[in-house]
Amino acid sequence: MAEIIHNSNYILLSATIFFTIFFLALLTNANAMIHNVASFGAKADGNTDASPAFLKAWIAACSSSKPSMIYVPLKKYLIGPTEFLGPCKNSNITFRIDGMLIAPDYKKMKFSAQHWITFNYVNGMSIIGGFLDGRGSSLYACKLAKKDCPAGSTDVVLEGVQIRAPDESLNTDGIHIQKASNVRVYDCGIKTGDDCISIGAGTRDLLIQRVACGPGHGISIGSLRHQLEEEGVQNVTVRSVVFTGTQSGMRIKFWARPSKGFVKGVVFKNAVMNNVLFPIVIDQNYCPGIEGCPTSNSGIQISQVTYSNIKGTSATEVAMKFDCSKSHPCKDIHVEDIKLVYRQEHQEKEGKPQQPATSFCRNVHGITRGSVFPPSCV
Repeated sequence: MAEIIHNSNYILLSATIFFTIFFLALLTNANAMIHNVASFGAKADGNTDASPAFLKAWIAACSSSKPSMIYVPLKKYLIGPTEFLGPCKNSNITFRIDGMLIAPDYKKMKFSAQHWITFNYVNGMSIIGGFLDGRGSSLYACKLAKKDCPAGSTDVVLEGVQIRAPDESLNTDGIHIQKASNVRVYDCGIKTGDDCISIGAGTRDLLIQRVACGPGHGISIGSLRHQLEEEGVQNVTVRSVVFTGTQSGMRIKFWARPSKGFVKGVVFKNAVMNNVLFPIVIDQNYCPGIEGCPTSNSGIQISQVTYSNIKGTSATEVAMKFDCSKSHPCKDIHVEDIKLVYRQEHQEKEGKPQQPATSFCRNVHGITRGSVFPPSCV
């Protein structure tokens, strides 16, 4: 799971998968003091650890009372697990990366590291330009151990980010947002082996807009129900997004276990589905395996969820699925202006007639408005 978590106190770049991220932005402070990492001894061969030089440049920038920029030239720099620590004397520090930062091969490291690059107790931090190569293929075995790395974040903007991971890579969420508030994700392209964007417990006031997803598992709220006292998810808007060849489109998923968590105030709007297996899904009986699945009812309360102006093709017959909890039925589910067509490529080639798409409902209450196809069961 790749994470980019940014707030006034904490920025985390996690090298848990292979990913290359490209930030497109312009430097806004032309009067900043410039600290070139090469001037502090950073070797640009991609093999020599440049972390000490980066830390020296950081100390110079952080200890200055004037706006500062740490500049990374258009070359390759190997960076070991590094923490850039604040607080700093100024709240206007920019990392301008024209080159590439390369993570070490974790198989060759003599110690384990949960995070790659960490900025801690820093206010007013910006990262502009460049590539980050996490070399995460060496960490897939570690991800299978399902380690939990929670971190809080607030006031985040991710814009113009491109994330790439092989479609067969395991547990490679493109962006994971958890315990976060006031997060904005704009104009991103994500190709990965798991959720393009996963939304975890404690997330609120999230806007995702103009995102292209595929391959991947779509944009998912959940899965939740790791603990009984788990935080809820509230006020999430996903709009103007395109899904191409993904497993799911817009999904809410929970394990069937007791919980005091909740999801409310979610809007999915203006989406295009291109041959998506399950375009619209609420699944409160989530279990990706076939054995050891929980058998109790999900305690997560889902309410005030709107699906509006969603069009395209479904690769399976059930284009809309609302499988909610018997003890905590989904409430106030609004479905409006939907047109999803069941696309069967093999039947087209064989000259067989198309079958209409269908919807599935269990323990769900709500309202249907406008033209909805397949016919709504809400």
